[in-house]
Amino acid sequence: MTYLIDRRLQGKNKSAVNRERFLRRYKGQIKDAVGRAIKGRSITDIENGEKVSIPVKDVNEPTFGHAHGGVWEVINPGNQEYQKGDQITRPKGGGGAGRGRAGNSDQLTEDDFIFELSREEFMNYFFEDLELPHMVKTQLTATTEFKQQRAGYTVSGTPSNIHVLRSLRGALGRRIAVGGSSRKRLIEAERELEELLLAGAPLEDPDVVELKKLIHHLHTRLLAIPFIDPFDLRYSNRIKVPKPMTQAVMFCIMDVSGSMDEQRKDTAKRFFILLYLFLKRVYDKIEVVFIRHHTAASEVSEDEFFHSRESGGTVVSSALHLLNKIVDERFAPGQWNSYVAQASDGDNWDNDSVLCRQLLINTIMPKVQYYTYVEITDGPPQNLWEQYAQVPDHHPNFAMQKIVTPADIYPVFRELFKKQPK
Repeated sequence: MTYLIDRRLQGKNKSAVNRERFLRRYKGQIKDAVGRAIKGRSITDIENGEKVSIPVKDVNEPTFGHAHGGVWEVINPGNQEYQKGDQITRPKGGGGAGRGRAGNSDQLTEDDFIFELSREEFMNYFFEDLELPHMVKTQLTATTEFKQQRAGYTVSGTPSNIHVLRSLRGALGRRIAVGGSSRKRLIEAERELEELLLAGAPLEDPDVVELKKLIHHLHTRLLAIPFIDPFDLRYSNRIKVPKPMTQAVMFCIMDVSGSMDEQRKDTAKRFFILLYLFLKRVYDKIEVVFIRHHTAASEVSEDEFFHSRESGGTVVSSALHLLNKIVDERFAPGQWNSYVAQASDGDNWDNDSVLCRQLLINTIMPKVQYYTYVEITDGPPQNLWEQYAQVPDHHPNFAMQKIVTPADIYPVFRELFKKQPK
């Protein structure tokens, strides 16, 4: 029989093994709880941990207990209400510990089981079963990072990097090499002395005395060889090698015309932040470019992107022209993975919507990894949606979804980035 002992470091009063077992066992309930938690919190705090609650009925386990059936005789000290032979009504719901009263005093309720997910656990559940479609990792050329890698041994270094086994092996080899001739002569001298003594030579014999002096000298010489010398020390050598990195750029394009009110902008912001957090978990380096447009498009900061009060008519093609220009000048397709998220209410000039479709099919889509269009409207699809609906026929890395209320943000995001069947 094999016993496995888990000696991983754990926090005070915590059991990592039991926690992992609990998370695996109630994975479905935790995912549902994470989904409920997302709807009730600020999207800017989504990267933090979360306290989630699970109904007690979902975590109950079978237990053995004493049955309370049959006839019982109970003595209640200080009883002033009941007499012997009185029948006591059984409590509703069976009573028991862990039950609290809420509302009507006659109604028994059960508290939910509440525990806290760490930041990493929360994000793992949040992005589980999601992926970046058509993801191509390219090597970073603009910025080079290095990682430490072992590269043999060196004769100098810090004490913390001493390689004990290699040092002892070198010391043993040095002692064998330095004392080899003396050890060989010692063996010969001891054999000669033994032969003389067996032949009956007295201890005062000059040859015996001379051999004893030689043996003593050789022993002293061998003992003088140090067990380990600074020359024997070997240190683990580490060198810096270029670290392959992957990088991506996310383009956030938002319509800020007069029809995009603050509520729709807030909905778009929530979707963009979800995408940004998701990309951060995949790529080592992530850049964000904010493009806002009405009749004209401009690259702006994040604060101006969401909070500027400038507005006007709608010419979506101006944003696509600017997107194409920025990609060509700063984010070469061979070095960057480009992702585009466009949010609009879909209201655009008919002729301009046709131009947008042509720009996407012929110019932009071959340069990007994935393009998502989110139409934020509670009405029927607009003319921009009708034109964009023709793009997936030419490029499968184009996806579009409709958001009616903020509650649709997370389901739409999961639909856009769900894992594709292999």
